[in-house]
Amino acid sequence: MEELSTKLVEWIRDQVNRSQRRGVVFGLSGGIDSSVIAVLCKRSFPNNTLALIMPCYSSSSDVEDASLIADKYNIPSMTINLNRAYSELLDSFPKNISSPNIQKIAEANIKPRLRMTTLYFFANKLMYLVVGTTNRSEIAIGYCTKYGDSGVDITPLGNLLKCEVRDLARHLDIPENIIEKPPSAGLWEGQTDEEEMGITYEQLDRYLQCGQASEEIMQKIDSLNIASSHKRMLPPSPPF
Repeated sequence: MEELSTKLVEWIRDQVNRSQRRGVVFGLSGGIDSSVIAVLCKRSFPNNTLALIMPCYSSSSDVEDASLIADKYNIPSMTINLNRAYSELLDSFPKNISSPNIQKIAEANIKPRLRMTTLYFFANKLMYLVVGTTNRSEIAIGYCTKYGDSGVDITPLGNLLKCEVRDLARHLDIPENIIEKPPSAGLWEGQTDEEEMGITYEQLDRYLQCGQASEEIMQKIDSLNIASSHKRMLPPSPPF
């Protein structure tokens, strides 16, 4: 794990230098992935790292966990409350133009897109790169918001399964309560990744790593992978 963390730190530093930027900015949610990114970024650029805590009708415990990470690792941070921006944007949109479930998801996806906009505001001002927190497991099934949490410059965890991120978190001494709490994108109260995906990270990681899964789980993962392929490529153009 120490070798992996060192390689990731060097890779982040190299990507920023190649882009002729000065440092890194990222969203700190209080979850395991962003906590790992926080430590790696701090090691990469001790004096040019900024964590943004961006509550948007978020759980107070998530904000507390994010602040805990920033304090523990002495990471410069700012809290930008997006409640009003989210509410005013929703108020300007027409209501009930689709089924309640689709409407709920469409409204929830505004949150990561507001966070992306906020991250790039600071990235532009500071000449920083935006660092994403998505891991290989989530990328494989498109569990991210297009032009939201996937709207980043680099993704250091993009080749690590969720279980590998968890191992790295323990090596980096991330608090155990953050490692063990149910992963959540914070899209709505009580929302969890696994409930929304319809599979567990353990099932997903085993299939991606070893090809082992029940027929039902295999079909679910393959279907999610195919349906989300547009999230893993640049917008297509006609070949003429």
